[in-house]
Amino acid sequence: MVAERRPYVGRFAPSPTGPLHKGSLVAALASWLDARAAGGRWLLRIEDVDEPRCSVAATDTILRQLDALGLHWDGEVVWQSRRTALYRAALDTLIAGGAAYGCACTRRDLESQPLASDGARRYPGTCRDRAGIAPRAWRLRVPAGEVAFDDRVLGRIAVDVAADSGDFVLWRADGYCAYQLAVMVDDADQGVTDIVRGADLLTSTPRQILVQRALGLAQPRYAHVPVVLDANGEKLSKQTRAPALEPADALTDLEEALAFLRHPPPADVVASGREDLLAWAVQRWTLTALSGTR
Repeated sequence: MVAERRPYVGRFAPSPTGPLHKGSLVAALASWLDARAAGGRWLLRIEDVDEPRCSVAATDTILRQLDALGLHWDGEVVWQSRRTALYRAALDTLIAGGAAYGCACTRRDLESQPLASDGARRYPGTCRDRAGIAPRAWRLRVPAGEVAFDDRVLGRIAVDVAADSGDFVLWRADGYCAYQLAVMVDDADQGVTDIVRGADLLTSTPRQILVQRALGLAQPRYAHVPVVLDANGEKLSKQTRAPALEPADALTDLEEALAFLRHPPPADVVASGREDLLAWAVQRWTLTALSGTR
């Protein structure tokens, strides 16, 4: 018997370490269009769990930018910084079930280890079976074998997380919940069914699926869209000082983002304004146009 599909719930989850740029817009627009084309809800979550790197000013700017673009969200905005108790309860569940364990290793202890695909040092399992240690962090006990999923843009993806990164961090040594755990707790709590985001986050997906499995959570569908590159071939990002989106340029920015997503709008639709442009895009949106891209 085929399980009935849940009503579509998508989300956009920016980190408020700076304003949105053209790369952020591509990810946000793809997610928004996919939700609206499916007649679903689109949620906004501010991923400020890493509080020292985030700011209220950046959050306010992001909200203003999305409003200027016409990418309006459903329901209340969710802030990760206010959800620590949920993350801690999930970690306690993993610890109690033996799926997570304490780690006493420092960065210096791991500096000779090879890099994983996400840029972190591969963990060799030093503390996996050690007893009587004072944990600095908590790690997921990653099972051997590949984690596979069907991406709506890229097709079948399979990654051996154990070989690539080893047991990854769920709770950091500085006392903050790690990204991989926080995101999965939030997605499950908000009933997210579909995640549409940039291909730069593709390496996180197998890890997040492992967290879902360990907590007994439903797995959403994934779609990873191409990332925008600068003139040097590097991903547009806050780290590379990508220019912030300006509200006055919203129509032009939307037109360029749609063209990048292989939905170039006709000139007369652009000339008719933002609302007509977005309505046109919702009617024609399909991820099939991006199939095989990265």
